[in-house]
Amino acid sequence: MKIAALLRNTALVAAGAALATTGSVFAQADGRAGPEFSKLFATYQRIKASYVEDVSDDQLVRGAIDGMLASLDPHSGFLDGTDLQRLETMIDGNYSGLGLSVVQEDGAVKVISPFRGSPADEAGLKAGDFITHLDGELIYGGELDDAVARMRGKAGTSIQLTIFRPGRDEPFEVDVTRGLIELEPVTHELMPGNIGHIMVNEFSADVGADVHKAWTAMQEEATGRMSGLVLDLRSNPGGSLDEAVALSDLFLDSGEIVSQRGRGWGESFKVEADDLDYYLDRSYSRATAQLFMGDMAKGVPVIVLIDAGSASASEIVAGALQDHRRALVMGDRSFGKGSVQSLLPLGRDSALKLTTARYFTPSGKSVQEGGITPDIKVPQLSDPDLALREKYQTRESDLRGHLINELGLKDEELEADKIDDPRFQLTAEQLEEQGVEDFQLHYALETLRRTTKSSVALLD
Repeated sequence: MKIAALLRNTALVAAGAALATTGSVFAQADGRAGPEFSKLFATYQRIKASYVEDVSDDQLVRGAIDGMLASLDPHSGFLDGTDLQRLETMIDGNYSGLGLSVVQEDGAVKVISPFRGSPADEAGLKAGDFITHLDGELIYGGELDDAVARMRGKAGTSIQLTIFRPGRDEPFEVDVTRGLIELEPVTHELMPGNIGHIMVNEFSADVGADVHKAWTAMQEEATGRMSGLVLDLRSNPGGSLDEAVALSDLFLDSGEIVSQRGRGWGESFKVEADDLDYYLDRSYSRATAQLFMGDMAKGVPVIVLIDAGSASASEIVAGALQDHRRALVMGDRSFGKGSVQSLLPLGRDSALKLTTARYFTPSGKSVQEGGITPDIKVPQLSDPDLALREKYQTRESDLRGHLINELGLKDEELEADKIDDPRFQLTAEQLEEQGVEDFQLHYALETLRRTTKSSVALLD
């Protein structure tokens, strides 16, 4: 999920502090808030007076807050204690656990995607899997945060997950050993033909600078001029808005990168490429900010790979480079999360993670629900479970309470990527015989080799 920079909104802090106290506050608020708030106060009084057991103010207030936030979109929530600490460690990109991006769907914990190279990935968990039990205990109907907390733990310890995978007749169990999830945000590899492959796994701190460093390293390793680049954003759940801007800016000389529209003060703005002040205002050093000025790969063809696990910040980058015709986007339609979450402090140890704005690509398109549609849809044919996975794939539009796209997408626009393409008919078994383990990456590389004269010459 994408977390905007920490905001200190005085009005919201005051409102939060008021809700987090005892019943006297309800009485004070009741006199000025009208009939709707009167229902809340009346319910509070009834419970305090008549419930079979004594209930603390903290429990009732927390329940009221959770209920209010549950009536909003699925990305808003109340965080305190360990929940807030987990979010902070996720932003830093280091924690101990399984390495999963999950959501709650109708009471069940559903896998959006395992992080590449994580214990969950190595154990074979797939997008679309449902986790029904932890160490044999049913977690269906429980709190998502509780399930996430149980899956976290000391590196080297193990936990048994019971998995229901759509398309299989029976659930199965898998033991996963927790690891220190040092999500290398950026990894790279120089491929034959002087084509670079940069994988961005999530948008934590310094991603933009790390991509620039990866590009420089591949230039030094190459035997001649770089002839192409595959920017791989598959299964990247997002992260920092600023880092999404920085990564986009590495490939753009000018023009809008993203716009944001919200109701609150300061929530509506546009970000332009090569805006040095944007980075300096956000505490980037001048030397780092200078890295983002100009197109670092000018003249080099770029392909961006996305899939249904590419969300939020990933969609900002793909949309910006697609709209400016700086890159060809390949893969599958992205997740479709076009909203911005801000972390609003409510005191020393609690905060609201609140959806405060929508973002739009340079052409004015909202990716909410519909996601980024690739220029060339390339299915992951090397996945033997492709048909089942596509059938049960989860995107933003499948989440209960998701924001509706303001532009009113038609159903056929959401379903268009399910139409078979006659170019992609090989089976996973046939590709395995050919030594192709990752068809989407293979197709992107072959496209660059076919269309780039310099790389064709090198391969000859």
